[in-house]
Amino acid sequence: MRRDYLGRFRRLTSARLFETLRIAGARLIARRGRNSRGAGATDGRPYIVLISSVGIALCLFSGCKSTDAKDARRYDLVGKVVSFDSRGRTITIAHEDIPGYMPAMTMPFTARDEWVYRELAEGDRIQATLAVSGARSWLEDIVVSRVEAAPASSSCKTSPHLPDAGEIVPSLSLINQDGKPIDIARFRGRALLITFIYTRCPLPDYCPLMTANFAALRREMRAGDSSSDSSGVHLLSITIDPAYDSPRVLREYGQKAGADFAQWEFATGTTEQVKAAADWFGMSCWPENGQIVHSLSTALIGPDGNLVKLYRGSDWKVDDVSADIKNVLAKEHASSTTPGE
Repeated sequence: MRRDYLGRFRRLTSARLFETLRIAGARLIARRGRNSRGAGATDGRPYIVLISSVGIALCLFSGCKSTDAKDARRYDLVGKVVSFDSRGRTITIAHEDIPGYMPAMTMPFTARDEWVYRELAEGDRIQATLAVSGARSWLEDIVVSRVEAAPASSSCKTSPHLPDAGEIVPSLSLINQDGKPIDIARFRGRALLITFIYTRCPLPDYCPLMTANFAALRREMRAGDSSSDSSGVHLLSITIDPAYDSPRVLREYGQKAGADFAQWEFATGTTEQVKAAADWFGMSCWPENGQIVHSLSTALIGPDGNLVKLYRGSDWKVDDVSADIKNVLAKEHASSTTPGE
């Protein structure tokens, strides 16, 4: 209801403002005409300023939006602020179920209004409209209220592990889409690319984008030259929603994505197993509900089991990661064929 009243207010205010400025403009033109018969014509700048003011005022009061916003689908979002990054223009929110769109989750969203980042504090209650258009999503109509912080859960670490390039990846046990136990350590000898998803994530710039990128990499691996031979590369998508994403669910999801499960697997596990993997690769946990924060993290691990590179966010490109994989494999090949090695 609040948003309906707000929209009605904007429409009424815009109409009244336009009429007021139209009348003022007519009077200015008439006055300008009388003056031009006497002291000479003016340069017209007052009229230009008035027209500019009309445009600016109408935009401010009617809530001007970009072209992509006109066709966006919109959903009510309610939750609590976990953290925010004014420079990265993101707000991590532990949100409730969004009926008809996505289940409760803890993940970052983009807000376009600058004032939001100045006013927010961790633990604030937030209400907003989630807009989704094409391959992008953002928050609008944001309302923030201050609440007392809830006690932290002991199931979360105070801060996630932030791995450095060259750091050896530990043994991490999971369960694949066939219900079979797997371990990160078993992939040594091959380049391993890991990302984190969950199957019910609908935001186009999150899980669907990561899955589409992995599918593109898999196609390139099958069609590529010997330096990117699929036998030397493995892809692994790990869910952060083990309560829902069972092996069966992951297999169905993978089949729709075009995975063959030979070089591209999907993994789940117990809550503790999934948290251990997510934490090592730099994903944090929201203390109030124990959920893993769905920040995007993709990691390239070399055949020696050491971390090569951690790609944060969704901005990484398939061509760039493909080049990194080829470089890793080329170095491995060179070292294995060097005399005395």
